Amino acid sequence: MTEILSSAEEIAARIPDGALLALPPEYAPCSMETIRALVRRGAKELRLLGVPQFGIQAELLIGSGCVAEVETAAVTLGEQGLAPRFTDAIKQQKIRMRDTTCPAIHAALQASEKGLPFMPLRGLIGTDILARRDDWRLGENPFGEDDPIVYLPAIRPDVALFHAPKADRNGNVWIGLRRELMMMAHASANACVTVEEIVDGDLLDDPQLAAGTIPGLYVSAIAPAERGAWPLGVPHLYERDNAHLARYAEMAKSQQGFDAYVDQWVNGRAAAE
Repeated sequence: MTEILSSAEEIAARIPDGALLALPPEYAPCSMETIRALVRRGAKELRLLGVPQFGIQAELLIGSGCVAEVETAAVTLGEQGLAPRFTDAIKQQKIRMRDTTCPAIHAALQASEKGLPFMPLRGLIGTDILARRDDWRLGENPFGEDDPIVYLPAIRPDVALFHAPKADRNGNVWIGLRRELMMMAHASANACVTVEEIVDGDLLDDPQLAAGTIPGLYVSAIAPAERGAWPLGVPHLYERDNAHLARYAEMAKSQQGFDAYVDQWVNGRAAAE
Protein backbone atom coordinates (compact mmCIF):
# COMPACT_ATOMS: atom_id res chain seq x y z
CA MET A 1 0.00 0.00 0.00
CA THR A 2 1.16 3.51 -0.80
CA GLU A 3 1.74 5.64 2.28
CA ILE A 4 0.00 9.00 2.19
CA LEU A 5 2.22 11.39 4.11
CA SER A 6 1.53 14.93 5.23
CA SER A 7 4.60 16.73 3.86
CA ALA A 8 7.82 16.60 1.87
CA GLU A 9 9.66 16.57 5.20
CA GLU A 10 8.23 13.12 5.87
CA ILE A 11 9.35 11.91 2.45
CA ALA A 12 12.86 13.24 3.10
CA ALA A 13 12.91 11.33 6.40
CA ARG A 14 12.32 8.09 4.43
CA ILE A 15 15.35 8.60 2.17
CA PRO A 16 18.27 7.10 4.12
CA ASP A 17 21.80 8.43 4.10
CA GLY A 18 23.87 6.66 1.45
CA ALA A 19 20.84 5.93 -0.74
CA LEU A 20 21.09 5.71 -4.53
CA LEU A 21 18.63 8.48 -5.37
CA ALA A 22 17.23 8.76 -8.91
CA LEU A 23 16.21 12.28 -9.94
CA PRO A 24 14.49 13.36 -13.18
CA PRO A 25 15.57 16.13 -15.55
CA GLU A 26 14.40 19.68 -14.90
CA TYR A 27 11.87 19.56 -17.73
CA ALA A 28 10.01 16.85 -15.83
CA PRO A 29 8.43 17.88 -12.54
CA CYS A 30 11.09 17.72 -9.81
CA SER A 31 10.37 17.44 -6.10
CA MET A 32 12.29 20.54 -5.12
CA GLU A 33 10.45 20.75 -1.81
CA THR A 34 11.87 17.34 -0.86
CA ILE A 35 15.34 18.37 -2.03
CA ARG A 36 15.15 21.37 0.31
CA ALA A 37 13.93 19.08 3.10
CA LEU A 38 16.90 16.75 2.56
CA VAL A 39 19.25 19.72 2.91
CA ARG A 40 17.47 20.83 6.08
CA ARG A 41 17.78 17.41 7.68
CA GLY A 42 21.47 17.18 6.77
CA ALA A 43 21.36 14.11 4.51
CA LYS A 44 24.77 12.49 3.96
CA GLU A 45 26.59 10.30 1.43
CA LEU A 46 23.77 10.30 -1.14
CA ARG A 47 24.55 8.80 -4.54
CA LEU A 48 22.69 10.75 -7.20
CA LEU A 49 21.53 9.26 -10.49
CA GLY A 50 20.45 11.79 -13.13
CA VAL A 51 17.74 10.40 -15.40
CA PRO A 52 19.44 11.34 -17.59
CA GLN A 53 20.70 14.73 -16.28
CA PHE A 54 19.87 17.36 -13.69
CA GLY A 55 20.68 20.85 -12.45
CA ILE A 56 19.61 22.75 -9.35
CA GLN A 57 18.45 19.57 -7.58
CA ALA A 58 22.00 18.21 -7.59
CA GLU A 59 23.46 21.66 -6.97
CA LEU A 60 21.60 22.17 -3.70
CA LEU A 61 22.51 18.72 -2.42
CA ILE A 62 26.16 18.89 -3.53
CA GLY A 63 26.75 22.40 -2.22
CA SER A 64 25.24 21.40 1.12
CA GLY A 65 27.59 18.44 1.55
CA CYS A 66 24.87 15.80 1.12
CA VAL A 67 26.42 13.93 -1.84
CA ALA A 68 29.19 11.33 -2.15
CA GLU A 69 28.77 10.32 -5.81
CA VAL A 70 27.05 11.42 -9.01
CA GLU A 71 26.21 9.35 -12.08
CA THR A 72 24.71 11.40 -14.86
CA ALA A 73 25.08 12.55 -18.43
CA ALA A 74 25.26 16.22 -17.39
CA VAL A 75 24.80 18.69 -14.55
CA THR A 76 23.87 22.10 -15.91
CA LEU A 77 21.80 25.17 -15.10
CA GLY A 78 20.79 25.49 -18.75
CA GLU A 79 20.51 29.12 -19.82
CA GLN A 80 22.18 30.15 -16.54
CA GLY A 81 25.34 28.26 -17.53
CA LEU A 82 27.49 25.78 -15.64
CA ALA A 83 26.44 24.39 -12.27
CA PRO A 84 28.97 26.13 -9.99
CA ARG A 85 28.75 23.96 -6.86
CA PHE A 86 28.99 20.78 -8.92
CA THR A 87 31.92 22.21 -10.88
CA ASP A 88 33.74 23.20 -7.68
CA ALA A 89 33.08 19.80 -6.08
CA ILE A 90 34.60 18.02 -9.09
CA LYS A 91 37.66 20.29 -9.18
CA GLN A 92 38.19 19.90 -5.43
CA GLN A 93 37.54 16.14 -5.61
CA LYS A 94 34.79 16.40 -3.01
CA ILE A 95 32.56 13.91 -4.85
CA ARG A 96 33.05 10.91 -7.12
CA MET A 97 31.86 11.23 -10.72
CA ARG A 98 30.65 8.32 -12.85
CA ASP A 99 30.47 9.59 -16.41
CA THR A 100 27.73 8.12 -18.57
CA THR A 101 25.36 8.96 -21.40
CA CYS A 102 21.61 9.50 -21.68
CA PRO A 103 21.01 6.22 -23.59
CA ALA A 104 23.19 4.28 -21.13
CA ILE A 105 21.19 5.48 -18.12
CA HIS A 106 17.88 4.68 -19.78
CA ALA A 107 19.10 1.25 -20.89
CA ALA A 108 20.39 0.33 -17.41
CA LEU A 109 17.10 1.41 -15.80
CA GLN A 110 15.11 -0.50 -18.42
CA ALA A 111 17.08 -3.62 -17.45
CA SER A 112 16.02 -3.16 -13.83
CA GLU A 113 12.47 -2.37 -14.91
CA LYS A 114 12.32 -5.72 -16.78
CA GLY A 115 14.08 -7.72 -14.06
CA LEU A 116 17.16 -8.31 -16.22
CA PRO A 117 20.78 -8.28 -14.97
CA PHE A 118 22.04 -6.23 -17.92
CA MET A 119 21.07 -4.48 -21.14
CA PRO A 120 23.06 -4.39 -24.41
CA LEU A 121 23.66 -1.02 -26.03
CA ARG A 122 25.41 0.30 -29.11
CA GLY A 123 27.00 3.71 -29.53
CA LEU A 124 29.56 3.52 -26.73
CA ILE A 125 32.24 1.55 -28.57
CA GLY A 126 35.41 3.59 -29.10
CA THR A 127 34.46 6.35 -26.65
CA ASP A 128 36.56 7.51 -23.72
CA ILE A 129 33.53 6.96 -21.45
CA LEU A 130 33.62 3.22 -22.14
CA ALA A 131 37.35 3.20 -21.41
CA ARG A 132 36.69 4.74 -17.97
CA ARG A 133 33.84 2.46 -16.90
CA ASP A 134 35.22 -0.83 -15.63
CA ASP A 135 31.69 -2.00 -14.78
CA TRP A 136 30.67 -1.98 -18.47
CA ARG A 137 31.61 -4.96 -20.63
CA LEU A 138 32.49 -5.02 -24.31
CA GLY A 139 31.43 -8.36 -25.75
CA GLU A 140 30.07 -10.07 -28.82
CA ASN A 141 26.53 -10.30 -30.07
CA PRO A 142 25.68 -13.97 -29.34
CA PHE A 143 23.49 -14.07 -32.47
CA GLY A 144 26.04 -12.68 -34.92
CA GLU A 145 29.71 -12.88 -35.79
CA ASP A 146 32.18 -10.02 -35.49
CA ASP A 147 29.47 -7.80 -33.99
CA PRO A 148 30.74 -6.20 -30.75
CA ILE A 149 28.25 -4.71 -28.32
CA VAL A 150 28.40 -3.19 -24.82
CA TYR A 151 26.68 -4.85 -21.86
CA LEU A 152 25.50 -2.47 -19.13
CA PRO A 153 24.62 -3.75 -15.63
CA ALA A 154 21.13 -2.96 -14.46
CA ILE A 155 20.72 0.09 -12.20
CA ARG A 156 18.19 -0.32 -9.38
CA PRO A 157 17.91 2.93 -7.42
CA ASP A 158 16.96 2.76 -3.76
CA VAL A 159 14.57 5.68 -4.26
CA ALA A 160 13.11 7.48 -7.26
CA LEU A 161 12.08 11.00 -6.26
CA PHE A 162 9.92 13.31 -8.36
CA HIS A 163 6.92 15.66 -8.38
CA ALA A 164 3.61 15.24 -10.21
CA PRO A 165 0.44 17.24 -10.82
CA LYS A 166 -1.83 14.91 -8.85
CA ALA A 167 -2.40 11.56 -7.20
CA ASP A 168 -5.41 9.77 -5.77
CA ARG A 169 -5.86 8.23 -2.34
CA ASN A 170 -4.99 4.79 -3.71
CA GLY A 171 -1.48 6.03 -4.49
CA ASN A 172 -1.96 6.23 -8.26
CA VAL A 173 0.09 9.15 -9.62
CA TRP A 174 -0.73 11.01 -12.83
CA ILE A 175 2.41 12.04 -14.75
CA GLY A 176 0.96 12.75 -18.19
CA LEU A 177 3.56 12.54 -20.96
CA ARG A 178 6.61 12.17 -18.71
CA ARG A 179 7.25 8.49 -19.36
CA GLU A 180 10.74 8.55 -17.81
CA LEU A 181 9.00 8.96 -14.46
CA MET A 182 7.08 5.72 -15.07
CA MET A 183 10.36 3.95 -15.85
CA MET A 184 12.00 5.38 -12.72
CA ALA A 185 9.15 4.10 -10.55
CA HIS A 186 9.23 0.64 -12.14
CA ALA A 187 13.02 0.33 -11.88
CA SER A 188 13.48 1.56 -8.29
CA ALA A 189 13.03 -0.19 -4.98
CA ASN A 190 10.89 2.74 -3.83
CA ALA A 191 9.24 5.70 -5.55
CA CYS A 192 8.46 8.77 -3.44
CA VAL A 193 6.36 11.50 -5.02
CA THR A 194 5.18 14.96 -4.01
CA VAL A 195 2.05 16.16 -5.78
CA GLU A 196 0.20 19.41 -6.28
CA GLU A 197 -3.00 17.78 -5.02
CA ILE A 198 -4.46 14.49 -3.84
CA VAL A 199 -7.85 13.89 -5.44
CA ASP A 200 -10.81 11.64 -4.66
CA GLY A 201 -11.75 8.77 -6.93
CA ASP A 202 -9.44 6.45 -8.88
CA LEU A 203 -7.27 7.92 -11.65
CA LEU A 204 -7.03 4.51 -13.33
CA ASP A 205 -10.81 4.50 -13.83
CA ASP A 206 -10.59 7.62 -16.03
CA PRO A 207 -9.80 6.64 -19.66
CA GLN A 208 -8.41 10.13 -20.27
CA LEU A 209 -5.89 9.80 -17.44
CA ALA A 210 -5.14 6.09 -17.03
CA ALA A 211 -2.44 5.85 -19.73
CA GLY A 212 -0.43 8.61 -18.03
CA THR A 213 -0.88 7.24 -14.51
CA ILE A 214 1.64 5.23 -12.46
CA PRO A 215 -0.30 2.58 -10.51
CA GLY A 216 0.03 2.78 -6.75
CA LEU A 217 1.65 -0.67 -6.84
CA TYR A 218 4.89 1.09 -7.87
CA VAL A 219 4.60 4.08 -5.53
CA SER A 220 5.87 3.83 -1.95
CA ALA A 221 4.77 7.22 -0.65
CA ILE A 222 3.06 10.40 -1.75
CA ALA A 223 2.74 13.76 -0.02
CA PRO A 224 0.99 17.01 -0.96
CA ALA A 225 3.29 19.91 -1.80
CA GLU A 226 1.59 22.81 -3.54
CA ARG A 227 4.09 24.46 -5.92
CA GLY A 228 6.48 21.75 -4.78
CA ALA A 229 8.56 21.95 -7.97
CA TRP A 230 9.41 25.67 -7.52
CA PRO A 231 11.63 27.31 -8.74
CA LEU A 232 11.24 24.76 -11.54
CA GLY A 233 7.87 24.37 -13.20
CA VAL A 234 5.04 21.93 -13.79
CA PRO A 235 3.68 21.87 -17.37
CA HIS A 236 0.29 23.57 -17.71
CA LEU A 237 0.28 24.63 -14.03
CA TYR A 238 3.17 27.07 -13.52
CA GLU A 239 6.35 28.09 -15.31
CA ARG A 240 9.98 27.99 -14.27
CA ASP A 241 11.01 30.99 -12.19
CA ASN A 242 13.87 32.04 -14.45
CA ALA A 243 14.59 35.18 -12.46
CA HIS A 244 15.06 33.14 -9.30
CA LEU A 245 17.24 30.57 -11.08
CA ALA A 246 19.42 33.39 -12.40
CA ARG A 247 19.73 34.71 -8.85
CA TYR A 248 20.80 31.27 -7.66
CA ALA A 249 23.40 30.96 -10.42
CA GLU A 250 24.93 34.28 -9.43
CA MET A 251 24.96 33.61 -5.68
CA ALA A 252 26.28 30.05 -6.04
CA LYS A 253 29.47 31.15 -7.81
CA SER A 254 31.07 31.08 -4.36
CA GLN A 255 30.47 28.77 -1.41
CA GLN A 256 29.76 31.82 0.73
CA GLY A 257 27.10 33.00 -1.69
CA PHE A 258 25.63 29.52 -1.90
CA ASP A 259 25.43 29.33 1.91
CA ALA A 260 23.62 32.68 1.95
CA TYR A 261 21.16 31.33 -0.63
CA VAL A 262 20.49 28.25 1.49
CA ASP A 263 19.99 30.37 4.62
CA GLN A 264 17.38 32.49 2.85
CA TRP A 265 15.62 30.13 0.46
CA VAL A 266 16.04 26.67 2.02
CA ASN A 267 16.30 27.15 5.77
CA GLY A 268 14.43 30.44 5.86
CA ARG A 269 11.20 29.30 4.23
CA ALA A 270 9.35 25.98 4.26
CA ALA A 271 7.63 26.36 0.88
CA ALA A 272 7.60 28.53 -2.22
CA GLU A 273 5.33 31.51 -2.24
